[in-house]
Amino acid sequence: DGTGTPRKIASISIKNGKIVEVGDIFGQAKRIIDAKDKLVTPGWVDIHTHYDGQATWDSYLTPSSWHGVTTSVFGNCGVGFAPVKKGSEKYLINLMEGVEDIPGSVLAEGINFSWQSFPEYIDALEKKPRIMDIGTQIPHGALRFYVMGERGADHKEKPSEEEIDKMTLLTEEGLKAGALGISTSRTTKHKSSDGTLTPSLSADDKELAGIAEGLKRANSGLIQCNSDMGPGEMEILIQAAQHSRRPLSVLLIQYNDFPDRWRETLKYIKQANSLGIKTTGQVGSRPIGVVMGFNTSVNPFSSHSQWKQLKHLSSERRIEVIKKDKELQRILVNEVPENNHTKWINNAFKRTFKLEEPLNYEPTHDESIFSIAKLQSKSPWDIALDHFINGKNKDNFLMHTFENYSENSLNVIEEMLLQEETICGVGDAGAHVATICDASYPTFMVPFWSRDRKRGRLLNLEYLISKQTLKTAHTFGLYDRGVLSSGMKADINIIDYDKISLTLPSLSYDLPSGGKRLVQKSVGYDHTFVAGIEVSHKGEFTGELPGKVIRGSQKLN
Repeated sequence: DGTGTPRKIASISIKNGKIVEVGDIFGQAKRIIDAKDKLVTPGWVDIHTHYDGQATWDSYLTPSSWHGVTTSVFGNCGVGFAPVKKGSEKYLINLMEGVEDIPGSVLAEGINFSWQSFPEYIDALEKKPRIMDIGTQIPHGALRFYVMGERGADHKEKPSEEEIDKMTLLTEEGLKAGALGISTSRTTKHKSSDGTLTPSLSADDKELAGIAEGLKRANSGLIQCNSDMGPGEMEILIQAAQHSRRPLSVLLIQYNDFPDRWRETLKYIKQANSLGIKTTGQVGSRPIGVVMGFNTSVNPFSSHSQWKQLKHLSSERRIEVIKKDKELQRILVNEVPENNHTKWINNAFKRTFKLEEPLNYEPTHDESIFSIAKLQSKSPWDIALDHFINGKNKDNFLMHTFENYSENSLNVIEEMLLQEETICGVGDAGAHVATICDASYPTFMVPFWSRDRKRGRLLNLEYLISKQTLKTAHTFGLYDRGVLSSGMKADINIIDYDKISLTLPSLSYDLPSGGKRLVQKSVGYDHTFVAGIEVSHKGEFTGELPGKVIRGSQKLN
């Protein structure tokens, strides 16, 4: 039921979008669904997505709606599209393109920018019918650029006291209009498409205190942060949260260069909670996987002169040409240019694996492209090329375990999941459209960790479901969902537990301006309901669009 308590057999009655009763229920109903032998759960509450642009043009918010998600929160990591001054929209598009790998052409065509202020943005979101509930946060990057202009993005100056006061007022205004919090980015991984570091990276304690003051005045929302978590980072974030008297939620990720740093971050999370500052770590459920292929954003062969001569061909024709030309294959494999891209790929092969059926998200070191090549006395480039041109599918992919897989196992993820202070997140649905395909994590989470894992222990099913329903909802102050009990919102999944699984990822060209994205669908969701209305049946949409815009966090009774 989302609380983590043992599963039970019971009936659920629904009326006017809410759960009326759970237990032994008698009487008449307009519709009865027999869920015998099925798993009935709350709808998933995914609190780390990047649908800031897509939500303005897409009512269905795929891929999340294929995976039982009934509430989606975006505006994460300090990037988004409000507030924005007329004429500066291009900067926010370039920032989102660089940070979250969403093509600028897709965003420019898809977003109409009918707003300037953050309250106007929420009003604009409300005008579009949609399949699920959505909530958003104020992005620090957009806020800083709005207040400081170009100075807010070049990291040469600090904001003046007047500018900090303006950020405070705009934060308060956005929260009172319905924002669920404010997000900031403090990682050097986040850059705009021209290579400029994300605006909020250089924000100091005074600026964060100004934003925290806005939260304090509104008495609503939380601070969300993606950071490299170097020395002093958690101290400054906890200080801001303490001033705001509001919760803090940070990404908890294992970085390959600093594989134990996450444990230091976890210590700070526990310390903050001991001080009365509600703090959570958002964790994944599998490796953060960079998907490589001939047509994805990361293609091992993209910098090769011979590849560039084939770029104009269709995907099918390109593979056909390479297959027939043995000399071309030899050149692609043996005459690899020396540049930053190929150096990175060469190193990445040690943590890169074939992504094929049956799907394996916990491969061993011996299954890496590097190890396979060594065993066969071949070049890793040879193994990669052979997989791309001779695989079973139209698009054949490799998965580079970019983060959360430093020891070639998911034992670290297990350790993270078992912490009381962690919640499920970092799927990045709507972002990294042709690089990462982790929006499917809610579907992966349930069967893998409770049923399918082979290289470690299984985890309690009820515990896992609570991690991505009640606990994610409560983190963002959403106390009306995430639990199957009387008075709660009737967001429900009915799941065939024996069948729930993922399909192989594929490329789709369905974004505005013909933009491509990686998609991964699910099997095993018999029914998904939002506010008591069925939105999906056996993987097919019903056409119903009952989703609403969530206006602000709620007070806990």
